[in-house]
Amino acid sequence: MTKTTSTTCPYCGVGCGVLATVDEQGGVSVAGNPDHPANFGRLCSKGMALGQTVDLEGRLLHPHVQGRRCTWDEALDHVAQGFRRIIDEHGPDAVAFYVSGQLLTEDYYVANKLMKGYIGSANIDTNSRLCMSSSVAGHKRAFGMDTVPCAYEDLERAKLIVLTGSNAAWCHPVLFQRMARAREENPDLMIVVVDPRRTPTCEIADLHLPLKPGSDSILFNGLLCHLERSDEKNALFVEQATEGAAEALEAARASAPSIAAVAEQCGLREDDVARFYRLFARTERVVTVYSQGINQSTSGTDKVNAIINCHLFTGRIGRPGMGPFSFTGQPNAMGGREVGGLANQLAAHMDIAVAEHRALVQGFWSSPAIPEREGLKAVDLFDAIGRGEVKGLWIMGTNPAVSLPDADRVRAALRACDLVVVSDCMAHTDTTACADVLLPAAAWGEKDGTVTNSERRISRQRAFLPLPGEARPDWRIICGVARRMGFGEAFGYACAADIFREHAALSGYGNQGRRDFDISALSRIGDVEYDMLEPVQWPVTEKGEGTRRLFGNGRFFTATGRARLVPVTPRPPANPVDEHFPLALNTGRVRDQWHTMTRTGKAARLSEHSPEPYAEIHPDDARRHAVRDGELVRVFSLRGEIIVRAVVSAEQQPGSVFVPMHWNDQFSSHGCVDVVVNPTLDPISGQPELKHTPVRIRRYEPAWHGFILSRRRLDLTGASYWAVARGEACYHYEIAGEQAMDDWMAWSRAMLCTSDEDVNWVEYLDKAGRQYRGVRLVGDRVESCIFIAPSHQLPSRSWLAGLFSKDRLDEQERRGLLLGKAPPGQEDVGHIVCACFSVGVNTLVKSIRDDGLDTVEAIGEALKAGTNCGSCVPELKSLIAANSG
Repeated sequence: MTKTTSTTCPYCGVGCGVLATVDEQGGVSVAGNPDHPANFGRLCSKGMALGQTVDLEGRLLHPHVQGRRCTWDEALDHVAQGFRRIIDEHGPDAVAFYVSGQLLTEDYYVANKLMKGYIGSANIDTNSRLCMSSSVAGHKRAFGMDTVPCAYEDLERAKLIVLTGSNAAWCHPVLFQRMARAREENPDLMIVVVDPRRTPTCEIADLHLPLKPGSDSILFNGLLCHLERSDEKNALFVEQATEGAAEALEAARASAPSIAAVAEQCGLREDDVARFYRLFARTERVVTVYSQGINQSTSGTDKVNAIINCHLFTGRIGRPGMGPFSFTGQPNAMGGREVGGLANQLAAHMDIAVAEHRALVQGFWSSPAIPEREGLKAVDLFDAIGRGEVKGLWIMGTNPAVSLPDADRVRAALRACDLVVVSDCMAHTDTTACADVLLPAAAWGEKDGTVTNSERRISRQRAFLPLPGEARPDWRIICGVARRMGFGEAFGYACAADIFREHAALSGYGNQGRRDFDISALSRIGDVEYDMLEPVQWPVTEKGEGTRRLFGNGRFFTATGRARLVPVTPRPPANPVDEHFPLALNTGRVRDQWHTMTRTGKAARLSEHSPEPYAEIHPDDARRHAVRDGELVRVFSLRGEIIVRAVVSAEQQPGSVFVPMHWNDQFSSHGCVDVVVNPTLDPISGQPELKHTPVRIRRYEPAWHGFILSRRRLDLTGASYWAVARGEACYHYEIAGEQAMDDWMAWSRAMLCTSDEDVNWVEYLDKAGRQYRGVRLVGDRVESCIFIAPSHQLPSRSWLAGLFSKDRLDEQERRGLLLGKAPPGQEDVGHIVCACFSVGVNTLVKSIRDDGLDTVEAIGEALKAGTNCGSCVPELKSLIAANSG
């Protein structure tokens, strides 16, 4: 019989509710939960494809020590004894945990408790340091606590939404659709996008401000000055509920005294700056949404406070439809912050620097120790590992060999570390390759606990699949090590609900309203109530009711109870471009992938829109560097080099280049962008400047280019460049090589053939033209094909890939094989635009031109494209504009 389970999506910080259904054959299908208040039934392309990611291919299913499969007892003993030995010889600060916003709150809680309360070090940090730590620091400076004041419904209730450093259309698609729908239903709603790039989010914007990279603080300091000049100061609120306004204004005037000065420094038109300032000044209900474009900077914390200053000065906070709103990047980055997952925090939003907080946490835990100083933040932690100061590291649910800046140095540090333990659900990642111990962890669908989304909403993530192999939940693995280190009494949890109740109780311990995070009313729920827990926003009242937004009473969590306006002196990016490295590299997400692709890379539909790593560059820069669209290019910095595909686009700002963050050694030969990214940090938050690295770009000129489609994954030889993506019925490889093969036929057969097959080869070789094409048939099916040419101009892959879905080819299809071209009467759908329904660009263009589908609604009705997550809608609009009329 089929069974449907209500759970939560494991991707971004929106926290969408998911209904997962397991059929009688064990297959999984997903749908949005119409009753979940985060998404009301909508899912993005990634969420829709979750059912394709829960198979066991590539899973880590058994413990391993030094490459040898072993029992759980052997593995846990090895970890516990290794950490104990290092602590005894070098002290508690010689070990560290590096954890993840992919962990559930219960996992996070026990990891933090073990490190800070029982090992006695603060050396536990999280990949959330790379995403949201500048926001955390800005919140604490302004509000006294890491408090997000808004709720998603404020997006619908606002009259002005400012999106700065946020490509929500691709990174938070469900919230983007809520904003787009609100704009359609409310003609008075205005939207301003502040971003150096013209991203798909700009499709709903009334005004796009393509400011100079790194100049955000100047823009918002100028806004603060304009608000004062326009007499928009909320005098009552500022005088009774804030402090520091005079100092903040003085600093703002020094850097942004006029609209003209702001426009010049930000590279904007004066009229556009003035229009933005007027909109903000004249609109009471303003929500300012910000994300990684603000946070990932050496002055990210100051940028956050420059935004918050404008809301505090006007009193636009704590009421419906207004406030500064941080969109978090990960499904449980907020939950990790709640339990103290950052190296400068204690659990329950308490601080290591505050003696009273240290005493409260240690007393609650009855722990033998509590650190008196903050631990090493992410980048500093791996630097310390490289210097040999940290000798034991446990990595949980993250891939720092790919995601940290200066990635080659991170890998070198891991290889030199005495003991590297990795808990993961996947066997082969760039990080597991550096591990001494591998511990098989439960994946989404197999584990049970809670996550907290961007609006402080706690939701249940429920198991609907059995644990495969010997995989275990992270919290259980951590507790197993804790017991072997002698701390068993404090880690005797029987289930995730036990941990949640303790976590909830600590949130209220010694609180008395002095801390924002309080869910202590939930500490008394039983196991059944925990299992049935409905989504709720913290803080939670004694009656168990959530809180939509905070600060409506004008009281904050600082020592004085007043919010602080923070003086901001803008600083440019730490490493400016120069004649040797004239372009500013910006990194970020693409529409259909997530982090380092360990999950999304398994879903065919998610690989079709962006199958290969790329560098997006403006046409002016492309001409200057002799780069053509579709060519391979080398991107250099002082730290390393990558090879990616050039995408020449006027949407990119001149002087900048964008490269996605996702690709790594499992999916490409030279695509890990963090190899070239500088590791410079915000001095307050410790967040690295992932949005600005000086680089230069050059054409990569291999001897040959090609592609391979194959039903099985290959061990490539002879290719100096490759990238692989999973298709619906085959793997898709893009390849290139610096030396031509002496015998293309022999090389191809050696790579694509297995000895026991009845193989029929169809081949074409043009030695003079340096072209080779080979198709391998097994029976009546295409098993693989390879196309080689002296340039990147090769046949379309989409029609050929479609043949792999067929059990038998007809005569016309056989004749078209070596041409790589669909015969008359068959469609080549082309590059996929809509991942949800696999609608290609050729299909769309034909329908627009021939069938007169000249609106997004008409396309949706005829082809379904754009009717689900809406992430492809901006691209649909561009196609309509280019092909209709």
